[in-house]
Amino acid sequence: MKVKIGKSLAKGVAIAPASKSISHRMIIAAAMACGKSVIEGVSRCDDCIATIGCLRALGAKIDLDGDELTVIGTDPTLASANGELYCKESGSTLRFLIPVALLSGNEAKFTGAEKLLSRPHGIYEELCGEKGLFFSQGADGIRVKGPLVSGDFTLPANVSSQFISGLLFALPLLDGDSRIILTTKIESRSYIELTLSAMREFGVYAEWESERVISVKGNQAYVAKRTRVEGDWSGTAFLEAFNLFGSRVEVVGLNEGSIQGDRVYREHFKALESDGAVIDITDCPDLGPILFAVAAAKRGATFTGTRRLRIKESDRAAVMAKELAKFGARVELFENSVRIYGGDLHSPNEELYGHNDHRIVMSLALLCSLYGGVIEGAEAIGKSFGNYFELVSSLGISVQRLED
Repeated sequence: MKVKIGKSLAKGVAIAPASKSISHRMIIAAAMACGKSVIEGVSRCDDCIATIGCLRALGAKIDLDGDELTVIGTDPTLASANGELYCKESGSTLRFLIPVALLSGNEAKFTGAEKLLSRPHGIYEELCGEKGLFFSQGADGIRVKGPLVSGDFTLPANVSSQFISGLLFALPLLDGDSRIILTTKIESRSYIELTLSAMREFGVYAEWESERVISVKGNQAYVAKRTRVEGDWSGTAFLEAFNLFGSRVEVVGLNEGSIQGDRVYREHFKALESDGAVIDITDCPDLGPILFAVAAAKRGATFTGTRRLRIKESDRAAVMAKELAKFGARVELFENSVRIYGGDLHSPNEELYGHNDHRIVMSLALLCSLYGGVIEGAEAIGKSFGNYFELVSSLGISVQRLED
């Protein structure tokens, strides 16, 4: 899908999109709870739909009506996958559910987009090898077979917090206590805290024993309940960014006391109004693309903690550098940092490309509202924010869908 965005301003009130991260976690917890759960305000993004499909294949009964999800849970320790577990392009789905599938002694096969299967999953392969479990990754998918047993699980914390979250979901259901021992400095700790919060919401607990050790009591059980997903601070960043350039958008539906790590975007936006800003995005890598776009249109900045951007839906630092260059911006890439030089930008000298990455598309849309432009591959926004273009259009941004 191509969209043409003209120079325009946004004005009005918008409801914050549902948090994709919290939706994922609540859906998984509900699917492992005995009884009926109802989750209101759930995200209908592609990633969450992938998670729902996989959990249905594992035996949970899930009905999605609008943004309300009704879940009849299943016992994952007895689950036998009904067919392949298709994760689409969702890394969260795959990494969260591999340990869940390992709870039983039955084989499960995960499939998905080529890009997803090429992303790193060696941490689970190594863990399975250490525990004597079956793990096989090939071009056609990842096959695993348990049963997982309690004990100590040692893994790095600087690749993706999703591996840690996946183990956290599964370990409370085992006979015996477990520990997750982290061998490196923790990156994206806020996402681990979101997992612990969702677990508590459904009656299951784990706690930090020390800065790098999480202890998990065994023989616990998830408890069904009714709950609601809060608004997404990460998605809201892509709406409030318009306000930095003359728009007036008010976003409602956010939890001001949220533990979502991406709520720091407001502090970073403020920093980008000054010269010489240095911003560490180690704990908020999903904000990288929008912060890069703002920096290019403002006064420039240096970003540190950018290494992990290479293993997202795209190599986000590299592809943003490529797309920003079309607006006349200069970007320097280093091993774990990015330098963006602010200056006079212009209308892009060629079509922009979304690189199959929702956050790249929305970041380019902001710049197109300032300079105009056409984005190819705009359908990628479905991964997290499916109605993004409809919403910003209703606020006054000039959006025209073009024939491919």
